[in-house]
Amino acid sequence: MFKGFIFDLDGTVYRGDQLIPGADGVIRLLRENRRKIVFLSNNPLQTREDYAEKLTRLGIPTQPDEVINSTLVMTHYLKKNAPHAKLFVVGETPFIEELRRAGFKITDEPKEIEYVVVAFDRTFDYHKLNIAFQAIKKFGAHFVATNPDRTCPVEGGEIPDCAGMIAAIEAVTEKNVEVIVGKPSPIMIQAVLEVLGLIPGDCILIGDRLETDIKMGKDSGIATGIVLTGVTEEEALKKIKHTPNQPDFVFQSITDVENLLIER
Repeated sequence: MFKGFIFDLDGTVYRGDQLIPGADGVIRLLRENRRKIVFLSNNPLQTREDYAEKLTRLGIPTQPDEVINSTLVMTHYLKKNAPHAKLFVVGETPFIEELRRAGFKITDEPKEIEYVVVAFDRTFDYHKLNIAFQAIKKFGAHFVATNPDRTCPVEGGEIPDCAGMIAAIEAVTEKNVEVIVGKPSPIMIQAVLEVLGLIPGDCILIGDRLETDIKMGKDSGIATGIVLTGVTEEEALKKIKHTPNQPDFVFQSITDVENLLIER
């Protein structure tokens, strides 16, 4: 019986501003059965407080400390490894402000930049690309990123995600990103396990992406479940059937998770 449930958000619990039907009932049932729950997102566009407010508004009462996003993990990573670093941030205002509140100086002067921090950024442009290029190529700045997602699911389809920003900077600098802290990084799953206070064998990770959610679970010894309400389709699952990449469970949607409330 799983004691801890780790849920991806986009494409798993909701899509855009629409709750996946039945998600509220499943989360309520798990809580009634005293399961520990953490919500996980690679998306740095919102704060943990924003995510908690959104979930609460959609019918799933949530506290900020029940949410772990790539912003939190990046902040902890930088505090541990470069607490006084000057940063240039390819990202949007909420992400930049979180880093600033954590005590980091944000600068766009290439010779001052010690870390180029890249996130999902819908305002990414040539100006930002050039600053990152100069800082990394000319002055040797470190190059780190929040998440490797190629696309972000939204109502009605998908839009380009952080992988596009990473790829552009890698292409011009000829430098590979050094660290990505979000899924499927072990840096993120360690943060999750610390919050839950559980070992990997007590948990299951449920998400909609094979290359991030399922990979992170597999790499960490955590059981995995894929939902078909996000970016992964059944055809993709057929290609990895009977391989090490196959999820432990396949759910049509999050509503099927209630079937796990039985002894294994």
